[in-house]
Amino acid sequence: VKEATYTRLCSTKKILTVNGQFPGPTIEARHGDTIYVNVYNQGKQNITIHWHGVLQPRYPWADGPEYITQCPIKPGGRFRQKIIFSTEEGTLWWHAHSDWSRATVYGAIIIHPKVGTRYPFPKPDAEVPIILGEWWKEDITKVLQQMHDTGGDPNISDAFTINGQPGDLYPCSKQGTFKLTVDRGKTYLLRLINAAMNIILFFAIKKHNLTVVGVDAGYTKPLSSEYVTISPGQTIDALLSANQKPDLYYMVARAYSTGSNHHFDNTTTTAIVQYKGKYSNPTSSSSSSSSSSSSLPSLPFYNDTNAAFSFLGGLKSLADKKHPIDVPLHIRNRIFTTISVNSFPCQDNNNCAGPNGTRLAASMNNISFVNPSTALLQAYYQHTNGVYGDNFPDMPPYLFNFTDIFLPLNLETPKRGTEVMVLDYNTTVEIVLQGTALMGGIDHPIHLHGYNFYIVGFGLGNFDIYKDPLKYNLKDPPLRNTVSVPINGWVTVRFKADNPGVWLLHCHIDRHMTWGMKTVFIVKDGDQPEERLLPPPPDMPRC
Repeated sequence: VKEATYTRLCSTKKILTVNGQFPGPTIEARHGDTIYVNVYNQGKQNITIHWHGVLQPRYPWADGPEYITQCPIKPGGRFRQKIIFSTEEGTLWWHAHSDWSRATVYGAIIIHPKVGTRYPFPKPDAEVPIILGEWWKEDITKVLQQMHDTGGDPNISDAFTINGQPGDLYPCSKQGTFKLTVDRGKTYLLRLINAAMNIILFFAIKKHNLTVVGVDAGYTKPLSSEYVTISPGQTIDALLSANQKPDLYYMVARAYSTGSNHHFDNTTTTAIVQYKGKYSNPTSSSSSSSSSSSSLPSLPFYNDTNAAFSFLGGLKSLADKKHPIDVPLHIRNRIFTTISVNSFPCQDNNNCAGPNGTRLAASMNNISFVNPSTALLQAYYQHTNGVYGDNFPDMPPYLFNFTDIFLPLNLETPKRGTEVMVLDYNTTVEIVLQGTALMGGIDHPIHLHGYNFYIVGFGLGNFDIYKDPLKYNLKDPPLRNTVSVPINGWVTVRFKADNPGVWLLHCHIDRHMTWGMKTVFIVKDGDQPEERLLPPPPDMPRC
């Protein structure tokens, strides 16, 4: 991990990278492999690396979230991380999990099938990672520091990127625009990753449908769509058939953003699908020389919640004999948690930049999580008292009309705490994630470390405990590690707690996570040796 100089949008700056590359190198493995990654911190700040969506069975020590499973790797330090692949097959990704370093420290993980097995769809002619990101002209550490100092929203990004490049519609960017060269008649597996910091994205390719065949390193029933919705943290495997006349076609991504009180980057990033062959039509509506709206694929409007969730609702697990699913039907632990943007009174003469001079915050079940000063996993393993409490509630402390646009101001202020929830090994868990209209409401992509979960239901408005469970999909729900909770709506997920350890649950919009929208599950050991937490490596970083 080291600094490197990059130029984007007519300006040059130093960014944090892995091996000098932006995006970072792709890690390739096969189903069931164990690999080791030696991380050397040659930067100027603390760093941790998270292997997003890798379950790390019984081994949270290398999972990566700062002060949750490990102390950060200090400048000059190193950490040999053991990455254990188990059931994952498809596309995942790795990224920094300390402060906002992941703005530039990220890359793809591709898990191929075992030797002798194959994809449950026709083998593509080529596979291409497509990583969507955000770019700030300003140093990202200054963006974060300003957010801390003012108590308000961070400055919005200056561009979105595809494979590190903003594309034709931004200044000084055409020359670097990412190009995917294709042969007519061939099929390409696009491994889509949303590495953006703070925004859900729509993605599409002009005159081409995408056929989704996997999400979050698990296979789905094929779903053909003109566009996809992808949240920060999520991955999508989609087949692109090069079946149009040879020409140049834009692929684009732009924001899906619903918050009424929130500014967002409303620009569009582009890349080019370029057919091989001789064709001369430089002023074609699909050519890269044109930046008119007619040359771009049609995407839903930026706040079209129905379009976003129409796509997400169409995703189903493959659920065949070779890829069975196991949805928990009898639930022992039911958790209902609100997820809210909040505010604290300003401690600086009401000069904070939040609404009415407040300091912005976020919470789950009205608790704004405070990071401990040492690793929570280490404290659990060594039975150290005083680092965390185990009183995260399984219900909100206040029951109210969560999605009412007129809510009392006193509901906006949460409590601060480092509260976790302890689960017995192998217990079955259902979590209802309920968005609220506090501070206006917005969509929330929620990510659980160490687990995949089945998304059995979602809807708009308040969750109805009597009616909504009757509509759950228990036959072929999608299996994911990150789920989008709609603005002023709800999602229900289920999983079996069969991975002992300390696992973070958080919003993958980084400003919300920084403000405290997270908690931790501690899953206790089982009775058998193979159901117990493995011991830590000898080179664990120290706080």
